[in-house]
Amino acid sequence: MSEPKEVEHEITISAPAAEVYRLIADVANWPRIFPPTIYVDHLERSGNEELIGIWATAGGQAKNWTSRRVLDPEGLRITFRQTVSTPPVASMGGTWIIEPLDAGTSRVRLLHDYTAVDDDPAGLAWIDEAVDRNSRSELAALRTNVELATASDELTFSFEDTVQVDGAAKDLYDFVNEADRWSERLPHVATVRLTEDTPGLQTLEMDTRAKDGSTHTTKSYRVCLDGRKIAYKQTTLPALMNLHTGYWTFRETDEGTFASSQHTVVLRPENIAKILGPQAGIAEAREYVRGALSTNSRATLNHAKAYAEARR
Repeated sequence: MSEPKEVEHEITISAPAAEVYRLIADVANWPRIFPPTIYVDHLERSGNEELIGIWATAGGQAKNWTSRRVLDPEGLRITFRQTVSTPPVASMGGTWIIEPLDAGTSRVRLLHDYTAVDDDPAGLAWIDEAVDRNSRSELAALRTNVELATASDELTFSFEDTVQVDGAAKDLYDFVNEADRWSERLPHVATVRLTEDTPGLQTLEMDTRAKDGSTHTTKSYRVCLDGRKIAYKQTTLPALMNLHTGYWTFRETDEGTFASSQHTVVLRPENIAKILGPQAGIAEAREYVRGALSTNSRATLNHAKAYAEARR
């Protein structure tokens, strides 16, 4: 096998270095700040070392892999190495380096080293393109989202809807997992296109009916986790949103069985007046978006509840 190829990308961000490091170090932030990232899960944690599972798009395809990270909060560095890679990647690693330029400005350097399976030139070219595109996208999004976060917390919000069910968590999970049947099971879903080339990693496109009878198309990537959780990231967004991620959870407790739908949204403020009228502001946009998402989530939860309870 040949020597790993090494590349570096960098960007300057108008935010303190410690704040930039914090956002990168906490992987729960990644679907919000990095466009390719669908979901990240902690598999192991010990001190400043951790093993994480990552689901993301690369070259227009959804992929998943595991990486081991070493955090250095004092040096503002994070090293990473894929432990299980997805072809055509044979090996992949690198380092995040955050350098303070002054009290409110940072330089972020992203280093990668990688090899292709069997040193295949076509595979290496695919990795070159994916790393370059994703690195540029990640750094630009990091700058945008860090600077947004320091400017206004009002644009980002999260909420959750929950129903209690007299049934099994597995049946609730199956109902949400089997989204290819939603056009039969959910009145607000007109058509569905679901692909799952890798078990547990789904691409979901659907046409949803609004109250006025119109339909709109959405596309999401979904990560389905062992009957307990389905996490997703929407990649085609309505005009009022810059970001929409979420997850469905299903749990059996001493108090009963519960199904929940969680959403995290970042608003697109420049479109608020155009969509909701000149008098509307961020508060009205938050209420409108929450109402629309919650209506569909609650409809799905209640149909899942009826499905699970009928199977008792």
